[in-house]
Amino acid sequence: MTLPNLISAAALAAALPDPQLRVIDCRADLGDPGWGQRQYAAGHIPGAVFASLNAHLAGPITADSGRHPLPSPSAFAATLSAWGLTPGTRVVAYDQGPGPYAARLWWLLRAAGHADVQVLDGGWAAWTGGAHPVHPGAEAPPPATSVVPRAFGGWVSTAQLVTALAMDAPLLVDARGADRFAGQNETIDPVAGHVPGALNHPFAGNLGPDGRFLAPAALRERWLALLGGRSPETLVSMCGSGVTACHNLLALETAGLGGGRLYPGSWSEWIRDPHRARATAGDTT
Repeated sequence: MTLPNLISAAALAAALPDPQLRVIDCRADLGDPGWGQRQYAAGHIPGAVFASLNAHLAGPITADSGRHPLPSPSAFAATLSAWGLTPGTRVVAYDQGPGPYAARLWWLLRAAGHADVQVLDGGWAAWTGGAHPVHPGAEAPPPATSVVPRAFGGWVSTAQLVTALAMDAPLLVDARGADRFAGQNETIDPVAGHVPGALNHPFAGNLGPDGRFLAPAALRERWLALLGGRSPETLVSMCGSGVTACHNLLALETAGLGGGRLYPGSWSEWIRDPHRARATAGDTT
């Protein structure tokens, strides 16, 4: 049976005794790379291991890459082995609440062929808000030896995107906030703006006031309006560095509109070449 993409804190608490379950703490702060590790050490979901956004969920930055390039298949397989994951392991990922970092791990696992992965809806905030148990320190599960490196599917390179845009093929959707998309208040990347022709759907639009994902029907309504009659398979999701873009892909899957692809390089890779076109105004949703 295929697992739903999201799991509630109560359902996760009930599932913790399952020996085939591995919980992954993906808490992160782009402005403070060590924040997530410190939060994990102070307290985490029992049995959870820590995933570093920079060390585990991304590869080394190069002169041509964005801020969070994909890890190599071999490096990612080594990470999964260290976490004790096997092909039969059920994975639940969580972050501080909204879900973008957990969604990055969700996408990486799905793209590498590991289907049994869920995101904790509401993340750490939902877990602690439900008065569920918390453990300090670190977890050290026995490593797995059966993890085979697998190439990631479902993504496009900058070169592929440039070619597709020239043919007006993809529906490019940017998950950054509206101000950054419009070229305002850019505090992360050295160049402001967006890829010409892209639409803006900030990932926070997938969430309700409580920080949890909207109901599938509500997500479906919003995303169908954005798709405008186009197939979800035409959608390419991007953001600043290929992290929050995964949140939009998770929302689409939850809405029953799967098939979109990730542009992992995103804006931070796009601007590496000063000759690539840039815009500072455009459509928003």
